[in-house]
Amino acid sequence: MSYGWKPYVPVAVRRRKAQKAAEKSRGKGESLLPVRLSGHVIARTFWGQAWCRNLERYSDYANRLPRGRSYVRAGAVIDLRVGAGEIAARVSGSTLYTTTVTVAALPKARWQAIATDCAGSIDSLVALMQGHLSKDVMERVCREGAGLFPTPKEIAFDCSCPDWAAMCKHVAAVLYGIGARLDEAPELLFTLRRVDAAELVAQAGEGLPLVKRAPDARRVMDGTKIAEVFGLELAGTGASPAPAGGANRSSKKKKKKKKKKKKAKRKVATTSTRGRRN
Repeated sequence: MSYGWKPYVPVAVRRRKAQKAAEKSRGKGESLLPVRLSGHVIARTFWGQAWCRNLERYSDYANRLPRGRSYVRAGAVIDLRVGAGEIAARVSGSTLYTTTVTVAALPKARWQAIATDCAGSIDSLVALMQGHLSKDVMERVCREGAGLFPTPKEIAFDCSCPDWAAMCKHVAAVLYGIGARLDEAPELLFTLRRVDAAELVAQAGEGLPLVKRAPDARRVMDGTKIAEVFGLELAGTGASPAPAGGANRSSKKKKKKKKKKKKAKRKVATTSTRGRRN
């Protein structure tokens, strides 16, 4: 007895169906942005993994997320586009379904709090996009209910499939697909939440940073490394630059040597004149 449940479809079969659905859409002249995974792992970067962890922390999604993981790994999400506050996707199932996920804009007060807390702690927009952040900043942007990532109350979705569940497996696949897409284009998270990532860097000189400390010595380039990177021959000799104050010390030593030489010459001169008089 099936109790109304459809029989399980193996991953290999789903993958073939997804490929056929994609080929059919392309044959009609449609452009697709499929979610392609490299291996079994859905997300590999900080932003992609943080998105997936945020989904999995909510019990509201616990029952349907595993099926979503299976679908996205099978390549069932043949088209996924992220815009301001909305994700439009097509997922291959029994047939091709259209799925829409709407994400609320990040509240201004929450965004300002994040920007203030992170002020001075993010070196550049490139570092932000690459997830090269301090532990404090990472924890701040990932903070449950107060960070960049949406809560279930801030997410709404719709799917053309007949599944009566609040979240069908196709929607779950799309949500995981967003995590994979953030690996490729992390700036889409800021687009989705309708905030400007550059503001986190622009406010670097304002407010109080999460971490107040001198730059890590490992991140400060000495003169030798600067010369190597830019192919410069400092002082025209190719030698590494002297430490701060080194030029002053060397000039003082030279002056002392000159004074000693002058004194020695004077002594020689006086002794020779005395010898002549005698």
